[in-house]
Amino acid sequence: MYDNSGFFYGTGRRKSSVAKVRLYKGSGKIIVNNRDVEDYFGLDTLKAIARQALVLTGKENEFDIVCSVFGGGVSGQAGAIRHGISRALLQYDKDSLRLILKKRGFLTRDSRMKERKKYGLKAARRAPQFSKR
Repeated sequence: MYDNSGFFYGTGRRKSSVAKVRLYKGSGKIIVNNRDVEDYFGLDTLKAIARQALVLTGKENEFDIVCSVFGGGVSGQAGAIRHGISRALLQYDKDSLRLILKKRGFLTRDSRMKERKKYGLKAARRAPQFSKR
């Protein structure tokens, strides 16, 4: 499908989602898990989140993007794709794009994950109901 020699790579993460993103010179098409971004994400807000880094830098029609994303839900996956695209854009042009992306927070990994369940509790922090008798 795409030539494996000329691409820029970035790994994006958000919550428990991981996205492997490759940027190829092209026309602005985005493929997520072998599906078009329009088909993969139902909500327009999620499509916009995935494209935010490209729109901010003005590169939305310069690159074709191929993403492989897994883990988490659709919102986390959209954020992971944005993070991955931002990191791949830095490989393309670090000097001029870093300040723009850093100021908007696109290079920072959103590390909020679900806290693990502890033994003796019903959930991460929820204790069993107290019974006097």
